[in-house]
Amino acid sequence: MADGYRIFGAEMSPYSVKVRSYFRYKAIPHQWILRNAASQAEFETYAKIPIIPLVVTPDGTGIQDSTPIIEAMEKLYPEPSIHPDDPIASFVSALVEEFGDEWGNKWMFHYRWARDVDQISSAGRIARMRGPKAGEPEHAAFAGQVRARMVDRVWFVGSNEVTAPQIEAGFIDMLGMLDAHLSARPYLFGGRPAFADFGLWGQIYEMWTDPTAGGIIGGGAPHVLDWVHRMLWPKAEDPFEAWSTLQPTLMPILQKQVGALFLPWTLANERALAEKQEEFGVTLADKTWTQKPQKYHARSLGMLRAKYAAVEDKTTLDPVLEAAGCLAGLRG
Repeated sequence: MADGYRIFGAEMSPYSVKVRSYFRYKAIPHQWILRNAASQAEFETYAKIPIIPLVVTPDGTGIQDSTPIIEAMEKLYPEPSIHPDDPIASFVSALVEEFGDEWGNKWMFHYRWARDVDQISSAGRIARMRGPKAGEPEHAAFAGQVRARMVDRVWFVGSNEVTAPQIEAGFIDMLGMLDAHLSARPYLFGGRPAFADFGLWGQIYEMWTDPTAGGIIGGGAPHVLDWVHRMLWPKAEDPFEAWSTLQPTLMPILQKQVGALFLPWTLANERALAEKQEEFGVTLADKTWTQKPQKYHARSLGMLRAKYAAVEDKTTLDPVLEAAGCLAGLRG
């Protein structure tokens, strides 16, 4: 493993398991290192910011942030590609990857910390991960500290008394559409995983490991559940599909989730940051959404717009994005 990569991550981090799934798919030699007290000194040697995942290359370079990690590795390991040949499908995949990272994280974080049963489960698992040899009194005290800290941070993803019903209703709606889409194919864009699979799967995998969301997924979305398991060790089974065959069940997701919820939210977040607002409100699907601005997301929105701008021929893509309610926001 001396010549391989090292991934510093955590099983309860959607972005960590996203990167691990990608490395497994590409068969890139790697070592999975749990970020905890034992590995913290080594982590700090390579990390520029205190987030996971951190990938350390064989030459000792540290790379952080799941999307840039995958994009960097894709240049080194281009086959099998995670980008469909169909130009519409290829960009939609990038769009859904961003949606998964940013909007899907709202579902995951909300469900993980909204109810007592999930708080107790998650805090206990995190405490055991960070202190595997702790005695019961020490473990219980640390779990209590984790629970208090994380419950106090749900505002970060926009979870509050106003938005909680919207987050949960939106996830249930998404789960139904996603299950219908995956009933006809093993992965989001056909017979092999695309960029979108890794981003969206990381969030839903984490939800599946939690009591409340896991019960909802396991009890009502069998095709999503199969996909959750499949993406732990994804493989190229068949080719990607053309947009024409994906469109009937993927377009409703774009319209009802990405265009109606995610894009209006991200544009409102961008305006709030520009105007230095401490809190902003935006109407999403006829309901008011309120939250504090997310600084990081303004940068990822810029990266998404750059990907759109880089598409040389937008003749067939733009009508799809217009019908999905995404075009104006991507043009900036």
